[in-house]
Amino acid sequence: MAKDYKSRMKVKAEMEDAFAAFINPFTIELWSGYPAVMSKEANSEFSLWEGDIVGRILEVEEEKKIVQEWYFGEEEAQSIVTLKFFQQGGGKVQVDLLHTNIPDEAYDDIVEGWEEYYLGAIKTFLEVE
Repeated sequence: MAKDYKSRMKVKAEMEDAFAAFINPFTIELWSGYPAVMSKEANSEFSLWEGDIVGRILEVEEEKKIVQEWYFGEEEAQSIVTLKFFQQGGGKVQVDLLHTNIPDEAYDDIVEGWEEYYLGAIKTFLEVE
């Protein structure tokens, strides 16, 4: 069985910076501490944390949406990550995350990864004064 994971992050940042934190390889390296392979080109492959997370870009809508497929070994069903970006008042950006079809055995690690090492790290990085 596979599970879905939903999350929402509000971050005090400019939209341009918040969006870049998910798609710009140089920005990703700054908050993750590792070189990243990432692009806005549909069907291009990406790699984070020295290949711990790999997949391909399905769709990028500038400062609105990023859709990725994450690879999990031999899984049949596509595991899709959808990130949606919304400008909020007071210089805040809301990011809605939906990650579908996460394999059971990877679920806890993926959720922890999102909360601590991905969304958490981005929030900390963007909100440094």
